[in-house]
Formats: sequence, C-alpha cells, structure tokens
Amino acid sequence: MLERIITALVLVAVVLSCMFATQSHYPMFMLMILAAGVAGYEWFKLMPRQAAIVSKPKAWIYGGCVALVSTLALFFDDVALLLWAASILTWLGSIYWVKSFPESDNWYNVSLYIIGFILISAAVTALYAVWHSSPWWLMYLFLLVWGADSGAYFVGRKFGKKKLAPSVSPNKSVEGLYGGIATTVIIMFVVQYFYLNLTTIQLILFLILSIITVFASVLGDLFESMIKRRAGIKDSGRVLPGHGGVLDRIDSLLAAAPIFATGMYVLVKLIGVDL
Repeated sequence: MLERIITALVLVAVVLSCMFATQSHYPMFMLMILAAGVAGYEWFKLMPRQAAIVSKPKAWIYGGCVALVSTLALFFDDVALLLWAASILTWLGSIYWVKSFPESDNWYNVSLYIIGFILISAAVTALYAVWHSSPWWLMYLFLLVWGADSGAYFVGRKFGKKKLAPSVSPNKSVEGLYGGIATTVIIMFVVQYFYLNLTTIQLILFLILSIITVFASVLGDLFESMIKRRAGIKDSGRVLPGHGGVLDRIDSLLAAAPIFATGMYVLVKLIGVDL
C-alpha cells in the first residue's frame, strides 16, 4: 500500500507540474510523447502472437512508432482530428465487443496493432489539445473520470446488485454506473456555479458532453480489462510500482479524452459556446 501511495503522489506531482508549473508547452509535450511510447510498448504485449514470450525489442519498436505517430499528430491539427474521429468510431464498435465477450472474440486479431496506433495517439493528442485550451479544462476532464470512478466504486459497493459486464469486470455494477453519473452532474454544476457562466442551452449541451465522457471512460476501462483477460495478463506493465502499467492508469482516458476534446471542439468552434 505504501508503494502504491508513493507512486501515486510522484505521478500526480509530475503531471501537475507539467500542467501548471510553466507556460512552456515542452514539458507537457514531452510527457505526452513519453506516455504514448510506453503505452504502445504495453499494448504490444497484449496483442495476439505465436510465441509464448514477447519480443521486447519489437515491443519497443512498436511503442516508438506509436510515439512517432503521436508526435506527428501533435504538430498537425488535421491529423489529430482524423485520429479522434477514427478513435470514436472504434469505441462505438467496441461496445459490441464488450457485450458479446467471451462468446465472441473475433476482434482479437492483428487489426489490434492498428487500433493501438489510433487509440493511443488519439488519446494523447486529445489530452494535449484540452491542456492547450486551458490546464483547468484538463483538470476538469481528470475530475470527471476520477470522480465518476470513485462515485461508481462507493455506490456500487453499497448498492450494487446488477452486474454491468460480468464477463469482463465482475465488480462493476449498473448501480455503480448511476453513482458515477450522479457524481458527474455534481461536479459539472459546481464548476458551472463557481467558474462558468453558461446559458441554459449551453449548460445542457455541456452536461450532455460531460455525461457522454463518463460513459466513454467506463467503456475504456472495460475494453482494456477485456483485452487483458483475452491475453491472460493481469497488468499491462510494471513501470508504475503498485499501479501496474501506463495503460492501467489511462485506460479510461483512452476513450474519454478524444470524445471530450471533440465535444469541446464542436461546442467552441462550431456552435460558439464560450468556454
């Protein structure tokens, strides 16, 4: 437990420093590239393979390629938007994969190598775009995901009866999901009361985006759990002592970040909501 707490404190300190300690974009930029590379390395280890032992050089090459694609997308907004769109389409398809697991596992094939490029690159570029808009909006995204996860945990532990996806994550319940959504609504209205000045229509749109983001975070968590079960691996890695791997920490954000970033883009650029 002590190891887990220490790792969490160090991780939070590093992320918050990159977010708030300087106006330079380089620390956050490098953090995203590093996260993409390590997440790519861990993703490779979860993929279908013929050999029993993972080739670490190949895994690092794959991780390096994911980092390279992410770097390209960070420099070119059009590439990032295409990745976000592809990511959202992939997550929509993953709903069926999660629902049909373990009866159907056709999705567990070599196409996951391409999917890894899309999901990881889309997530890190989305996180960077939200941060670039305002570090506080990235903090809001973190609060949505972490708050909903905590609300789901405590409500599910107390009242959970109906399982959400028993074959993928036996501990998640429908009641817990409701608790997570309720937490999201509370967070959103607190932010609106103290920091925003949205009209009724704008508030409704932003609340819808926040709730969809939370649904996506749950899907991201379930999807990574499903891949790990299919691969027969408990943790995606060991880079974070007491917490597993990078993918284990950002699985919810893999889905939530591109959806939130896309929603922010639509609200601000296309609808003209003043955020």
